[in-house]
Amino acid sequence: MWDGPTGELTYSGLRVVELAEEAYGEIVGKLLADEGADVVKVEPPGGCPGRRIGPFADGADDDPDASLHFWTYNTGKRSVVIAPDDVATRDALIATADVLITSDGPAALAARGIDLDALVAAHPGLIVVSVSPYGLTGPWADRQSSDLVALAVGGPLLSCGYDDHSIPPIRPGGNQGFQIAASFGHTGLLLALLERQATGAGQIVDVSMHEAVAVSGELANPYWFYPRVHLHRQTCRHAQPSPTQPALFECADGVSVYFALILSDTRTWQTLVAWLDTMGLALDLGDEAYLALSHRQEHFSHIQTIMEAFFMMKDSADVYREAQERGLPLGPVLSPEQLLEDPHLIEREFFVPVELPTAGEALFPTSPYRFSYGNGRPGTPPRLGQHTEQELAGVSDG
Repeated sequence: MWDGPTGELTYSGLRVVELAEEAYGEIVGKLLADEGADVVKVEPPGGCPGRRIGPFADGADDDPDASLHFWTYNTGKRSVVIAPDDVATRDALIATADVLITSDGPAALAARGIDLDALVAAHPGLIVVSVSPYGLTGPWADRQSSDLVALAVGGPLLSCGYDDHSIPPIRPGGNQGFQIAASFGHTGLLLALLERQATGAGQIVDVSMHEAVAVSGELANPYWFYPRVHLHRQTCRHAQPSPTQPALFECADGVSVYFALILSDTRTWQTLVAWLDTMGLALDLGDEAYLALSHRQEHFSHIQTIMEAFFMMKDSADVYREAQERGLPLGPVLSPEQLLEDPHLIEREFFVPVELPTAGEALFPTSPYRFSYGNGRPGTPPRLGQHTEQELAGVSDG
């Protein structure tokens, strides 16, 4: 996969055929394509479902090449249109692949005439990455899901939301369930590639989004398995069995910052008190009794009142800078669009311009990891069927 110490692309030379039509499978292909893999996306004549999900560029909701949703999950891929009943052509294309990505349960795969075990038997080096709602086996294997359903039945949703439990939990944004499942799919593929490098054997990597999400519940699992207590969601704080102190503070400029107020580390607490003292606000917090975490927890409402006054005397940018200089874990609450102006992300070139299939270009996020040998970057998402002639001619020639 590496081009050597001077190589630029992590997955250079890896050929991938993607039959996935759901985002949790498409993200795996995107991660590979962005780092240099040759990812061929197979679509039906009307295009995969993601092309009909908005928002759309210039409001062109009838244009399969204008979906921002599709662009997000399909950068750098190539699109080949194959009719659903043209099984021979599809299988011939799969025969050219190192990796096959699917996103269907077993019944849907069978309806499409896809037998994953038979494909691996026919092509011994083929690695199949199946990312599906509930995995390829078990009583739920053919049930449907979505990002919200996955987060709900997997557990994390119960920990997301506000202190007011008269309202339901709140789904976190960003398709977190899809992202978690795709991350496990990507990791499983890497392990399978290492195995193939050692033995030459391919295999099926069966990833259940339900299971991937179920092991991503942070503190919920250990709290239940050991002391047998339930977590309670809390506004912008980790879910805990009992209420904890608020952690959002509004600054003079109206921007809130996040700061975990009751700190278990004595040195950090003393640093905070010293900072408050520069503004004449330390009051009694320097008393020796406050060095004990239990005392701070018992009197956190008093500390909270002092901290609220302290932050209202400062702008968020100054608070962020001073806190970091003092080694305190504090940060402003930014909107997603503000990240485009983040100097740290700009310096690391996290957002890069990508040419669009329609016209012009837009900023896309790169991978959150960097390689010393070089990195890939997201490429232009494909127009529907853009590479059909080229790819199928190659299959016929083969």
